[in-house]
Amino acid sequence: MENEELFTGEPDVAPMSTRETRTEDVNENTPLIDEADGLLYRQHFHLTDNRPKWRRASIWWLLPFGLLFTLGFGGMAVPKINLIMSLICRDYLAEKTTQEPGFTYLPVVFGEDNPQCQIPQIQSLVAQFQLYLNLIAGILSALVSPRFGHLSDRHGRTKMIALGAMGAVLNEIITVIVAKWPDRVSVNMLLLGAVMDGLGGSFTTAQALIHSYASDCTPVEKRSVAFGLFHGALFFGIAAGPGGAAFLIKHGGTLIVFYIALAFHATFCLSIFFIVPESLSKDRQLAAREKHRIKIVDADSPKWYSWRVWNPMNLITPLAILMPAVGKPSVLFPNRRGASPALRRNIMLLAAIDTAVFGVAMGTVQVIIIYAEYMFNWGSVESSLFVATINVVRVVNLFLVLPLISMFFRTPCGEDGTIRGSDMLDIVLIRTSIIFDILGYVGYALSKTPSVMIMSGVVASLGGMGSAILQSSLTKHVPHERIGQMLGATGLLHALARVVAPTVFNLIYSLTVATLPQTVFVALATVFGVAFLMSLLIKSHENGPPVDLRAEEDADERDRLLL
Repeated sequence: MENEELFTGEPDVAPMSTRETRTEDVNENTPLIDEADGLLYRQHFHLTDNRPKWRRASIWWLLPFGLLFTLGFGGMAVPKINLIMSLICRDYLAEKTTQEPGFTYLPVVFGEDNPQCQIPQIQSLVAQFQLYLNLIAGILSALVSPRFGHLSDRHGRTKMIALGAMGAVLNEIITVIVAKWPDRVSVNMLLLGAVMDGLGGSFTTAQALIHSYASDCTPVEKRSVAFGLFHGALFFGIAAGPGGAAFLIKHGGTLIVFYIALAFHATFCLSIFFIVPESLSKDRQLAAREKHRIKIVDADSPKWYSWRVWNPMNLITPLAILMPAVGKPSVLFPNRRGASPALRRNIMLLAAIDTAVFGVAMGTVQVIIIYAEYMFNWGSVESSLFVATINVVRVVNLFLVLPLISMFFRTPCGEDGTIRGSDMLDIVLIRTSIIFDILGYVGYALSKTPSVMIMSGVVASLGGMGSAILQSSLTKHVPHERIGQMLGATGLLHALARVVAPTVFNLIYSLTVATLPQTVFVALATVFGVAFLMSLLIKSHENGPPVDLRAEEDADERDRLLL
């Protein structure tokens, strides 16, 4: 199958360069985009938007509704974990009475403290169930994410974001049913909700599509700021959500949290579909559809039943943009020539670190809550306030600290059409963020009191700016029309990380909770230690001039046409 672009924030038809670039001609001094190519790109793709200015696509249309989604997501995080724990505890204790006739226990009531559930066996079962939920949603989202990306090119970003959000809405409906009638419904119903969430692409696909929307309607020089705002909005929702949930649980009960989360997600879905302006013009959508139609009728296009279509290796072909420029082109990764080894090394290192940071965030959010409740006997209110506290620190970092650092220390770059890669400020901030993460997770492992646990969470949250900087740095390493492809590749890595990381870390916790529950945090600190060592290999663009990335694409396209 031809290697198509995913989540293209820029048009997926790049102007062919007229220069004849050979692999041996590309070196550290080769310009990335020549002036003719840049002019052709601007003339061909920067189309006039005839809509009134207030109805034109902008991140400010998407941010408020995205905030509703994250508020619902963050607000139900802790109550859902406690719902799962209550149902698993009930089933475990009921099964134990059949095995031990003399065994008795107090009724397990969802939304109330159940001290009999705070035992290692139930902790292990809860971690395993969380593993199953993440496996189902993660695998399905990795499979459907590329399709959502292709469809968004042809039919618009907002339609695909709304369609994906429908999966989250169906998931929340199932969760509400389970929470409303916990005595009649099995905990396994939540697995069906994970299926719905995964078929909608889950939030990893939504994040990639939202970044593509931002890329469509944001000037290149402000794109990293836009990404930072969306990251900040995400953490703000996750911070305020648990705080609001704690207040609601204390005054109105737990069930109302699920109702409000469902309402927020449904509002997000409907607003994206009916209110938020589309970022892709009709002309660009029609051009993408025509290109797709030509591929379908092409005699060389594989049939739907062909192995080329269903080959599982197609899942990772978007990662070709991350491959180093060494060796010969291959069927799996054709784009392996023409680029500077230094620039490619940066891309691979940044992508690997970004995937590790995302994987740790995904793999530990439930484990940290379960661990804190087990060690310090916290309930839903305490856990929600803990999650809110650490995410408030992340929001302050992204909305206040990071912009101030950029304002005072970042050196402006001229708009000369070149891609220069990471600057030294990016690299320093990435390394600093990883150090805070290491200190935070070491603190988790050493926590003996709630205050130390909270302080460790605050320290780890100071590394929250790392994710936005990594994503921004990656977009600096590719031409404008390849930013979407880069975001598609990192989105796929995030989807795969959502499968692998929670599986590994929940398994570690479930196997060690009875003996040494801190083991999982030692493992996490080790992951960040490796990430820090990798960050030492990233080179600043200040050490050399920009290099060529488009040459490899031109050469591959010429080879394809010759064949």
